[in-house]
Amino acid sequence: MKCHLATWYVVFSCACVPASAWSAETPQAWVQWNLPEIVKFYRPLHTNPELSFQEKETAVRLVQRWRDAGIQVTPGVGGHEVIGILSNGDGPTVMLRSDIHMANLTGVARYLSENQNLWKGTLMLIGQPAEERGAGATAMLQDGLFERFSKPDYAVALHVDAYLATGKVGYRTGYSLANVDSVEIKVHGRGGHGAYPHTAIDPIVQAAELVMSLQTIVSREVKPIEPAVVTVGSIHGGTKHNVIGDTCELQLTVRSYTDEVRTQIHNAIRRRAKAIAAAYNAPDAEVDISEGIPSLWNDPNLSRRLAQVFQRVIGKHNVAEAEPSMGGEDFSRYGQAGIPILIFRLGAVDGKRLERFQQIGQPPPSLHSPAFYPDAEDTLKTGITVLASVALELLQ
Repeated sequence: MKCHLATWYVVFSCACVPASAWSAETPQAWVQWNLPEIVKFYRPLHTNPELSFQEKETAVRLVQRWRDAGIQVTPGVGGHEVIGILSNGDGPTVMLRSDIHMANLTGVARYLSENQNLWKGTLMLIGQPAEERGAGATAMLQDGLFERFSKPDYAVALHVDAYLATGKVGYRTGYSLANVDSVEIKVHGRGGHGAYPHTAIDPIVQAAELVMSLQTIVSREVKPIEPAVVTVGSIHGGTKHNVIGDTCELQLTVRSYTDEVRTQIHNAIRRRAKAIAAAYNAPDAEVDISEGIPSLWNDPNLSRRLAQVFQRVIGKHNVAEAEPSMGGEDFSRYGQAGIPILIFRLGAVDGKRLERFQQIGQPPPSLHSPAFYPDAEDTLKTGITVLASVALELLQ
């Protein structure tokens, strides 16, 4: 028998033994044995990142690893999407999605492939592109994801949490993440000399008043118990110290949970922009609102069921009810497609590091900070253990 790493053979006492022969029945024991190889796979992925919809080499790595694990793989769905299917008799279809958590999902796939005596049904693995742009799930669905493959009975994903210690997970029932909309506003005036403002209509002054007016939409129009955010992230106008320009442009991000609040905020933005323009005797402002990622609703029944799995596997003291977030996540689109979904949070920073940040009165670096890094081994150990246990629970 020839040895070849790509087929997951383990060398021991000069003999080649299939990895399945070494496989442990529990995810915890399997991770302990296989963690070094998983970390070795993890590091090149995250030291060679690729931009959204350009994940060509990343997809190649996933395809090879999943095929080596006995997964039927279809690349190129919705871009550089990778779909893996592992059928194991009659039973439910469970979808596990990865965006940046590829090594974690690969570990889960290997475990389930090597322990098919423990479950029945169909495992559907999703290596999704472009989650950060909120576009990857849409591209997959438009490419016929659930028509070309089975529509799953459940869909589960995880995301690392920069404020939660390794060894812990957090979950939330119901609304967990927000609608994410982008707004472009172009304020019009009439240009002129800065020394003669009475001969012009100043768009920058209009825009300044509009910025302040927009801040009161949430505080004075939206019901106080309804989460909402209106943030002006960009404002650009003018060209010179002594010149009043013709226009000023603003860019906003708008967050909400319910469709009713979403519509209410959109209408308020349009109304205020128009009213301020009228107050300055200026042409109407142009308001362009693009609805982006829909809010994410974790299915209550699935959440409660899997919370019991979390508690059983890593201990009740390591499972927290997560706070709702106004961040966005396009995993929500699978829920909109009629699938019960749950995305849970995985602690990614060693507890001692978190304690140190607390001692110095400084918040830990957030996920998109250049100073953030996960403690990879402990994060993967918990992530694979928990997600594999979730799959075993659902694939009964």
